Amino acid sequence: MERRSDNRADIRDFLARRRAQLTPEQVGLPTSGRRRVPGLRREEVAVLAGVSTEWYTRLEKGHISGVSEDVLDAVARTLQLDDDERTYLFDLAKAAQPSPASRRRRKAVDVPPRVQWLLDSMNLSAAFVSNGRLDIVAANPLARALFAPIFASPTVGVRGRPNFARFWFLDDDSRDFVADWDSAAGVTAALLRAEAGRYPDDKDLRELIGELSTVSPEFRTRWAAHNVRIHHGGVKRFHHPEAGELELTYQPLDLPMSAREAHSLTIYTAEPGSPSEDGLRLLASWAATRESDPPTRQREGRAT
Repeated sequence: MERRSDNRADIRDFLARRRAQLTPEQVGLPTSGRRRVPGLRREEVAVLAGVSTEWYTRLEKGHISGVSEDVLDAVARTLQLDDDERTYLFDLAKAAQPSPASRRRRKAVDVPPRVQWLLDSMNLSAAFVSNGRLDIVAANPLARALFAPIFASPTVGVRGRPNFARFWFLDDDSRDFVADWDSAAGVTAALLRAEAGRYPDDKDLRELIGELSTVSPEFRTRWAAHNVRIHHGGVKRFHHPEAGELELTYQPLDLPMSAREAHSLTIYTAEPGSPSEDGLRLLASWAATRESDPPTRQREGRAT
């Protein structure tokens, strides 16, 4: 049996950071005297999880292979991991197990015609499909219009696919496109961290993380924080170069297209009757007619 990629550093950093974020008061322990390190001590986590200090110390050093689900559950409860973080811990444990063959570069999955038909049927929602590396692999016309700065970004390069992570961290124009760049960047790094837990041997993913870590100090800082996101959705505000200010809700949905990698269908919509809906209608009209000129920002009775 061939051992999969050594992820002990990821396990060590993740558990140590989560332990450091907890205080004795949060887990019901008394406090006495000055503590030399922030957060809980290893022996305190061990007692609360019902394991020996030696055993937990070994676990925090990255030796997670063969650990039972019950023990992982106990550690997750003790460290007060949320659902995404608990999933990530179990993914790390799974990735540490021996495997008949290591994954290398995953072959890109072709988008089935039925998925593109689904996207194109959404006339007033910007919808796209992305993989775990945050490549946009399919989009409807409105999504292409909404995310025109990403599709036109030089970060697309020879790879031919827009990538949210490269855009946020390697294209300075991204800071003008989204209202809360810091939040978008943080979520992006957390999504990639979760993907790395699921697929530690994905060569394309490792190359992407290496590229971002080398070029972007902002990415390095967020990557080192070891935050994890799997399920996300909410509201995002854009400064669109043609449609002006847009406030859109977004929701990603799991889209089973292949057993080899995960895909998500993400849909952006606007509140009915809002100025943002007017902006989406403007972009939808532009996308539908495929005019060579950008849409005018002057709308009936109001400029955005």
